[in-house]
Amino acid sequence: MKTAGDLLQPLLQGDKRALARAISLVENDDPEGWALVREVYPKTGRAQVVGFTGPPGVGKSTLIGALVKNARAADRDVAVLSIDPSSPFTHGALLGDRIRLTEHFLDPGVFIRSMASRGSLGGLSEATLQAALLMDASGKDDVFLETVGVGQAEVDIIDHADTVVLVLMPGSGDSIQALKAGVMEIPDIIVVNKADHPLTDTMVREIRGVLSLGPKTDWRVPIVQTEAARGDGVAEVAEKIAEHREHIKAEGTLDERRRRNLMNEVLALAAGRLRRRLEESVREDASVQELLDEVVSRKLDPASAAAKLLEREL
Repeated sequence: MKTAGDLLQPLLQGDKRALARAISLVENDDPEGWALVREVYPKTGRAQVVGFTGPPGVGKSTLIGALVKNARAADRDVAVLSIDPSSPFTHGALLGDRIRLTEHFLDPGVFIRSMASRGSLGGLSEATLQAALLMDASGKDDVFLETVGVGQAEVDIIDHADTVVLVLMPGSGDSIQALKAGVMEIPDIIVVNKADHPLTDTMVREIRGVLSLGPKTDWRVPIVQTEAARGDGVAEVAEKIAEHREHIKAEGTLDERRRRNLMNEVLALAAGRLRRRLEESVREDASVQELLDEVVSRKLDPASAAAKLLEREL
């Protein structure tokens, strides 16, 4: 089995196999994976991390495929991390083939990986940032994160990306839902894909109306119309991503974002590990079972039982 020491140098030199193996270690919660992240962490922070979110079926994968092509034309190395719904049986990624990205699989400057969301309501796996850090350390210029389309719960993408792109399409009930509070508060750029639809202008007006109700900031969220399958508007999306990055660097908010993202990641990892510890204690500790039995028999309310559990663990 490959150890952190075996993978370290090949990973830093951009070896795709080493990167794939390293991500698998982290995804499987292998101590060697976490040791590797510890080693490479000081060499991260150089990649541009862009998150893509939005309802299912709006063409996120198609848009990302077109943006990868655009980045490669500019001689930038790219990694794509797609977060997919977990299979309830294998906990693997159901959509792992990413058909729309297959034309890039053989390109040595492109690395594509699917990860299972493992039941994460926000559409992102616990190991996502670790995988993004490994991609960053391997020398990628751009890291594109694509989330499972779970609507408003996707707001945790902001905890992983420097720039957030919300992809919508006209004539879709799901897209209209996304205009409501929640997802609409997080994007830095909005893309209306499949823009040859007759309802495109109506949707753009609705989006502008919702944005006008939000807080006023120095960055005015652009709305870009695309036909990603044909490549129309893709260069403009790439320009807006670059503009946003320059804006937050100039304003000093890139460092602020990353500080917030990393703090949230620390808390998320701690919460996940605490939950696993609690679940193990439920299975193994008779006194915890007794506590739960009291809840079932209505002798103790759930909140009081939770407080008692936390007292034991902390």
